[in-house]
Amino acid sequence: MTSRKNNPEGKLYIVPTPIGNLEDITLRALKILQEADIVFAEDTRTSLKLFNHFEIKNRLLSHHKFNEHKNSELVANRISNGEIIALISDAGTPGISDPGFLLVRTCLEMGVEVETLPGATAFVPALVNSGLPCDKFCFEGFLPQKKGRQKRLKEMAVEQRTMIFYESPYRLVKCLEQFIEYFGADRKASVSRELTKLHEENARGTLAELFEHFSKKEVKGEIVIVVEGFNPKSHTE
Repeated sequence: MTSRKNNPEGKLYIVPTPIGNLEDITLRALKILQEADIVFAEDTRTSLKLFNHFEIKNRLLSHHKFNEHKNSELVANRISNGEIIALISDAGTPGISDPGFLLVRTCLEMGVEVETLPGATAFVPALVNSGLPCDKFCFEGFLPQKKGRQKRLKEMAVEQRTMIFYESPYRLVKCLEQFIEYFGADRKASVSRELTKLHEENARGTLAELFEHFSKKEVKGEIVIVVEGFNPKSHTE
């Protein structure tokens, strides 16, 4: 990271943080978190554990989904005035189903420099672990919970690329049941949970098999569901 003396211009750094195993953070990410003027975090209590583990002594302020609309312009103005600011989420890369998009867009609209570091995100290892084609895929994140959910599932039923979804452990079984209804019980899929953690699980099979598997157990941890794309050849008469 360039020192402030040689780089008087402010910058926003988007910094991925580990999704589980703290050793997955990069050396560059640690350097930026240590040297930035301020680090904005989705939940300062969660990020403080990361900071304490790596002995990062820096100021943490909140930037989450409840304040990002009013906060983004304020943060962008601080960067315009020369501050180096880092943005982190609780886990993974900010902006991927986490706060970050609005701040990045605001900064770019204001001519503020933005740099995103490569790093941890849950869906990439889940996709590769699934054994399903990963040359072409679509990331859906969290589906709408109520309004628009059925419409989106109908649209996704004929999506030919491998599909990636995030889901709550409390809604996993219901979600798999809906996938069976719209995609078919024999569609291949995988469910990854607790990625990089001690109790990591990658379950693979048909949607029907996965539904049966997870119906019999208590599900914990962050969930990534990867579903095989629609194959039009198998549906031709």
